[in-house]
Amino acid sequence: MANLLIGEYLHNLDEKKRISLPKTFRAALGRKVVITRGLDNCLFVYSRSAWEILAKRLQGLSLVQAETRGFSRFMLSGAAEIEVDAAGRILIPEHQRDFAGLKKRVVFAGVSDRVEIWDADRWGNYKRGIDRNAEQMAKKLGQIGAL
Repeated sequence: MANLLIGEYLHNLDEKKRISLPKTFRAALGRKVVITRGLDNCLFVYSRSAWEILAKRLQGLSLVQAETRGFSRFMLSGAAEIEVDAAGRILIPEHQRDFAGLKKRVVFAGVSDRVEIWDADRWGNYKRGIDRNAEQMAKKLGQIGAL
């Protein structure tokens, strides 16, 4: 695995709707990132190379099944290539900010090969839920041999 993206960082959207990428993620993601709609109403941020791997996987899915067509459309049509400016900021497109419900306070969460962008309040609610269920999730993963 190239760069392991981990950690959680709270930042604010500025008046021009830009946001600074956490410094720890900038080097790993590069000067151009791909942002797309993610699961659980957050945004997924990929480096260009990680995005190419994911896009290739999506291209390999069957066109026959409605679920695979729909998921490919969800991920690919919602994507945008974004340049990181000299100050380390990105401008998240309005349709993506609306999708994720981003207001002022935003959480960046490193999740292995991607960074997730969450509205801070939504992240807090989601995180409380997964914190409560962590033992159950671990048990299920253990049963299928994933842990």
